[in-house]
Amino acid sequence: MMCEAQMSGGNVRKRMGRKAFFVLALMSIVGATWSYLTDGNTAVTAIAETLEVQEDGAIPVKGMVTMLDLGADKCIPCKMMAPIIEKLEKKYKGKAAIVFVDVWKDNKQAKRFGVRAIPTQIFFDKDGKEVYRHIGFMGEADIVKQLKKMGVS
Repeated sequence: MMCEAQMSGGNVRKRMGRKAFFVLALMSIVGATWSYLTDGNTAVTAIAETLEVQEDGAIPVKGMVTMLDLGADKCIPCKMMAPIIEKLEKKYKGKAAIVFVDVWKDNKQAKRFGVRAIPTQIFFDKDGKEVYRHIGFMGEADIVKQLKKMGVS
C-alpha cells in the first residue's frame, strides 16, 4: 500500500484534476444560479407591490384561505420562491389569497407573525386561523398540496 507521497505523479494529477474539476463545476453552477436570481429580482418587487394595494391590515384576508410568504427580496431562497408565488397568485385568484411580505422593508409584519427565519410561509383558513407554518424554501407542489388540504382547488 502506498501513501499519497509515494504515488506516481500521474495518479496525484488525476486526483487533483478531479477535485479541481468538481470545484470549477460547483463554481459554475453557483454563478449561473446567481445570475438567474439577480435577473429575477423584478418578480419579487412586483409581488411586494401587489401587497401594498392589499395592505389595509387584512392579513390574513377575511373569508378566504390565505398563504402568507414572509421573506425579503434580497434573500436567495426567497428569490427562488418569487416566480412560484407570482404564478400561484394568478392561479388561485379569487380562490385563495397568496401574499408576499418583505420583512426587511416591513419588519412590523415579522414581529406580528413571530418570524424567526425567512422565508416563512403561514397558511390561514377562511376564518383567519393559522393552520400550518413552514420555514425555508417551499416548492410549488408542496404549496399546492397544502392549499388542497385546506379545500382550495
